[in-house]
This record gives sequence, C-alpha cells and structure tokens, in this order.
Amino acid sequence: MRVLITGNLGYVGPLVVRQLREAMPHAELIGYDSAFFAHCLTSSDALPEIGINIQHFGDVRDLPGTLLSGVDAVVHLAAVSNDPMGNRFEAVTESINAKASLRLADLARIAGVRTFVFASSCSIYGSVEGKPRRESDPVHPITAYARSKAETEWGLRTMDLAPMTATCLRFATACGMSPRLRLDLVLNDFVACALATGEVTVLSDGSPWRPLIDVTDMARAIEWAIMRDPRAGGNLLSVNVGSDIWNYQVKDLANAVQMSLPGTRVSINAIAEPDRRSYRVDFSLFRELAPLHQPQMLLPESIRRLQTGLTEMGFGDANFRNSSLVRLKVLDRLISSSRLSPDLRWCQARASAT
Repeated sequence: MRVLITGNLGYVGPLVVRQLREAMPHAELIGYDSAFFAHCLTSSDALPEIGINIQHFGDVRDLPGTLLSGVDAVVHLAAVSNDPMGNRFEAVTESINAKASLRLADLARIAGVRTFVFASSCSIYGSVEGKPRRESDPVHPITAYARSKAETEWGLRTMDLAPMTATCLRFATACGMSPRLRLDLVLNDFVACALATGEVTVLSDGSPWRPLIDVTDMARAIEWAIMRDPRAGGNLLSVNVGSDIWNYQVKDLANAVQMSLPGTRVSINAIAEPDRRSYRVDFSLFRELAPLHQPQMLLPESIRRLQTGLTEMGFGDANFRNSSLVRLKVLDRLISSSRLSPDLRWCQARASAT
C-alpha cells in the first residue's frame, strides 16, 4: 500500500506516521509538507520522519497531480490549523483549508486513489446548548478555521467521488505530547502554565464545553479511516471522532491539571467576555463503526505524558505563549524575517520560480 500524508511535519503527523508504520510495516509512506514547523522539534528521540519512505516539500495549494500516481490512500492533514491563525490569515485559511483540500480530493479521484481521509473538526458545531451534537445536526461554524472545515465537507458532498471512499474525521480538540508539541491547545497550555508558573491561567470564564482527544488516538482513528469499508458508513462519511467521557468544561480541565500537579493554583477570569466556542459532541456513531479503534487515552494519562515530555525538554518558559511552541508566533516570525510572504508562501521559493 502507498499512503500520501499531507502536513506530516506538524503536530499530528509524527504520531500518524508512527501509527501507520506499526500497523502497516510494509506500506510506502509518502510525506508532503510546506515545512513551516519542521524545525519545531520537542523530542530528544530520533527524527519522526525516519518512518517516512519519501518526503516531498511543497505548498498543498500547488501539489502536483503526478504525485498521486499509484497512491492507494491520501491522509490530508495540511491546514492552517487553529482559530488564532485562521483569524490572522482568514483569506489564506480559505485558500489552503478549503479550496486546496477540494482540489486535492479531485486530483486523488482522477488518479484512482482508493481512500481519501480528511482531518475535519468538531469546531464546525460552533456555539450550541442542549444535547451533544450528532453528525445529523446542523453546523454553525463561527471562526474562519471552522468555516473552512465545514466548507470542505460540503464541497466533498457535492463532488462525484466514486469509486473513491472519503472519510471526514470530525476530531475533538487535539491534546497530548508529540515530537512537535504545540502549546496553543487548551490542555497543553494548561499543563505548560502549571509547570512554568505553578498556576493554570484560564483566559475565559471556564464555562465553555470542549470535547478533547489525545493525538495518539487521532492517529488510531486515521488508521481506521484508511482501511474503512464503504459498506460501514457509506462512500462519503462524516463522523465525530472522540469519546463521550472527554466532553469537558474548560474549568474542569484546569482542575484536572491542578489535581495531577499538586501545588498548582488555578486562576479563572470570571469577568471575561463569554467564549462563544462551546459545544458538546456525541461520539456514538464512531463507537458503532470503529469498535477496535476507540480512544484509549484518559485525561490523567495525557496530562502525565505532557508533564513528562515538557520536563524532559527542560521546559520552564513562563512566556511560552510568545515562543515557537505557539504556531502563530512561528508564522509571524517567518513573515517578519521576510522568509514567508503574508499569503504563507516561502519567499525564497517564489523568487526562484520567477
């Protein structure tokens, strides 16, 4: 089997490569990435890409159709990957996350790719009260990032993908340790706060609901989606990926970190403006379709692994929100140094192409 993984040099990609290499030892794994964050390594282990057979560098907006020749499955992770970046680069988010994703799906179909796996997000549910959201419920994306994911899912539904099988994995909010750790994710941020300052600083009032999933369980879900039989879910499937027990209010996450790291204080901004991004999610369809690939990680274990990983890094930066562990800061510094253009293209690559 030949598997193309876009965005493999990010936060999730190294865990996906590890999972697929273990599950499919003889598969040919091909990476394709713009390499914005390739240097953001946070592990003392070997380079994560030792599990890749071939690594290509390029902008997903320009991915050549020839690269898909003979590929059996595409795992599409490449994206402007969170709300702060989406707000800062709104037009680029639309171009990369939606337009380029649909272009890639069409190229994959033309090339005869058997399976297309799209990393979507539960954030498309937006701000909702009441019962946990199911796949059949309306979506109300309220950020550029969430809108781009919803637009891609809608676009896939309007395309004639046959005979290709496509799976949109609506992931809960990612968390957990990775060889390219991000600290711009809520649980990761809280653990980093606790270690660096002894205090978890909650910027909101703590009331919003968030479903979470450890990055290792995201990788297991992607393995399932690659092998998914279209008779289980249909030729095009959108499915919430996570676990019902991982639906937490933000204040509960802060308290869980406090319990895991004794002596930690919790500071909640009770007068903060309400965070509209609040939703609970129903994961029963994923339980039904993927019984052997259910999330295995529990919240205390994710916290422990983050604590261990950050400690082994010698982490202690109280100003980490302005560091390279926050993806938006990496992009801002690349732009300010004229290495990256405001539309997120490498300036050197652009100059050499003219």
